[in-house]
Amino acid sequence: MPGTRKLGRTTAHRKAMLRGMVTYLLEHGQVETTLTRAKEVRSVAEKMITLGKKNTLASRRMALAYITKEDVTKKLFDQIAPKYADRNGGYTTIYRLGPRRGDAAEMAIVKLVD
Repeated sequence: MPGTRKLGRTTAHRKAMLRGMVTYLLEHGQVETTLTRAKEVRSVAEKMITLGKKNTLASRRMALAYITKEDVTKKLFDQIAPKYADRNGGYTTIYRLGPRRGDAAEMAIVKLVD
């Protein structure tokens, strides 16, 4: 699903991390992470919102297979996706925060567009 960034993790760990971060983003509306992770999360989150816009049983099952919480999937289909019904992509935005204090990694916030 996402791009080709490995993020220094094994495949299973990377997929699990992205699933958790996308779930958190859809639940809370924003997530703070490193810039490279933010770009990967944006890619997957936009695909999930596009699934939510279809609102069929098949798309609901595909979203449930990826998102780790049922109530977040319900929120995606009932609240988040209808908000972007007239929008063709660009559901998220990335704000750069600057370097992290410990290791100087570039930090960013991924937010859902209002």
